[in-house]
Amino acid sequence: MSALFVTGTDTDAGKTLVTSTLLATASTQGLTTLGLKPVASGSRVTPEGLRNSDALVLQVQSMPPVNYATVNPWAFEPAIAPHLAASEAGQALNVSDIVATLGATLAQTQRDLTLIEGAGGWRVPLNDQDDFCDIPRLMRLPVILVVGLKLGCLNHARLTAEAITADGLTLAGWVGSVVDPVFAAESTRFAANLDVLKRTLPAPCLGVIPYLEQPSPETAQPYLSMPPLPTLETL
Repeated sequence: MSALFVTGTDTDAGKTLVTSTLLATASTQGLTTLGLKPVASGSRVTPEGLRNSDALVLQVQSMPPVNYATVNPWAFEPAIAPHLAASEAGQALNVSDIVATLGATLAQTQRDLTLIEGAGGWRVPLNDQDDFCDIPRLMRLPVILVVGLKLGCLNHARLTAEAITADGLTLAGWVGSVVDPVFAAESTRFAANLDVLKRTLPAPCLGVIPYLEQPSPETAQPYLSMPPLPTLETL
């Protein structure tokens, strides 16, 4: 069983697209999969309870199927930082509770590949003491970094990679995701930016997803490759 944590350089960097696409790719290789988004804000009210669109995408790519609560045990309605959303809901996020829940899920729902998606970037707070990065740190998970390709991405990507390494974790790979089509429009400059990332980030590039009018695992899959399974750390 292999599990990795997926983080991004920022909110809307493309984490869910990358996570769901990697899960879909693993499924096509005959592997069992599980996508988890333990904490999600920006959820909508439904007759079944709060539902987050990113978590629903990961649920679809979890094979064999699992229920929604397995994928997203902490859901909040307002689209704001999770610790603020939890506070407004009268709840407190606790990293030990989240890690315990994830550990139980991994033990009870064993899959060939499990991807755990974070929220926002690496240092998003969970509460006054804990950050989201404490989840993979305590679980000793290798990390996949999704770089939202836009102006400023070089600094964001390199600082995030440095933070991951400083926290004692392995950066298993990174994916470029074009979030600003204008940034990618000038091919020479765009290629120069990618070259800097490939030279300075201490992990292989797993692919570069262009700006997609209809982003989905099906449209993104041709641009993304899985790291070889033997290189993934096993829990």
